[in-house]
Amino acid sequence: MSQADELSRVKARIRALAEKTTSNGCTEAEALSAAEMVGRLLERYALTMEQVDLRDTLCVQMQVFAGGQRRRPIDGCVVAIARFCDCKVWLTRSELGVAYIFFGLETDAMLARYLFEVIASAVRTEVVAFKQRNPRLRDIRLRRASDSFQHGMVARVAARLTAMHAQREATVAAQRSTGTALILAKHQLVETAFRATQTRLVSARNLARRVIRTAYQDGLQAGERVNLSRPLTGGDEQALIP
Repeated sequence: MSQADELSRVKARIRALAEKTTSNGCTEAEALSAAEMVGRLLERYALTMEQVDLRDTLCVQMQVFAGGQRRRPIDGCVVAIARFCDCKVWLTRSELGVAYIFFGLETDAMLARYLFEVIASAVRTEVVAFKQRNPRLRDIRLRRASDSFQHGMVARVAARLTAMHAQREATVAAQRSTGTALILAKHQLVETAFRATQTRLVSARNLARRVIRTAYQDGLQAGERVNLSRPLTGGDEQALIP
């Protein structure tokens, strides 16, 4: 097969994978797997979105409820999640409580929601284990230590996501001189679609906090253990990547 034929086949495969969305009847697992494969194919061949004719891909809003009316430690990694997934994000409040809105390409917004839920679940599990390891903590001291642990955990997760995002974009840009076109085209598509929503974002106020250092350090170690791998299911798509 010639290089041109192979490239045409890859482009056709990317277009087909891009159509695997929940709005087209796929399950979330199928859509996330397709999104992962699209990203890997684009990176491998250093293709731009325009080159595979994905310019008409629609952006969506994915809502994630954080629970309650107060901000929580997990808020500390929400911006990093959105950046890693090439999404916009903002906070809303209603009678149901605090919710985050991730805005971007459907597969990216779905990945952002998935990561938020994975991290939130990991935080809940690790907090229980932290309390079991520290049975002497009680009342106010226990609450402060638990909060400090969670702040440390999400801080480490946010740092990992930021580093992974920078490495991914550097890899794409380095593959060939036009590699940065992929990054710019995708960002421009999301920015244009976001402006059309006429949503006005306001930076959230950073909350001052005092932490218990030992609990915070324990949280940093727990944050290193969170599995941030993208979800993948088995299938023929994996055969395309050596």
